[in-house]
Amino acid sequence: MIIVANAGPLIALARINHFELLRLLYRELIIPTAVQDEVVDSGQTRPGAIEVEAAKWIRVATVENQTAVELLRERLDRGESEAIILAIELEAELLLIDEARGRRVAQAQGLNYIGTVGVLIQARQNGLITAITPLLDELIASGFRMDEALYRTAQELVNEAENSE
Repeated sequence: MIIVANAGPLIALARINHFELLRLLYRELIIPTAVQDEVVDSGQTRPGAIEVEAAKWIRVATVENQTAVELLRERLDRGESEAIILAIELEAELLLIDEARGRRVAQAQGLNYIGTVGVLIQARQNGLITAITPLLDELIASGFRMDEALYRTAQELVNEAENSE
């Protein structure tokens, strides 16, 4: 299974100390060089840098079609653009991406994608974590943007929704 990742989910899961879920769920990830640069080289002291650099199960790949990347750069940052084009080039089964604009482009390209919250849902459904709610709260506390609807939907999908009515 080919899984391509953008920086967002890598950083977010590292922030809440659940980076290892990516290996447990997917065994191997492929990231474009721009994501490697963003997370490891530019983000040396930030969450995710050490984890990505040390992860032997993350492979860095170069995007062939730089023209396509440049066309996407009108709307997206370099990491998102390269991740989307790399997912297309490798015919990836899944793209890990959080940013709404990037997700819309991925959808328009016919790519299957999920974000950090989707990874946590999969981890909960696979018994890798015992509860999703505390991790959603940690994500929000770490600066992750998530609206109330996504928060509630994630809880409902893993049967953790509270009956607050």
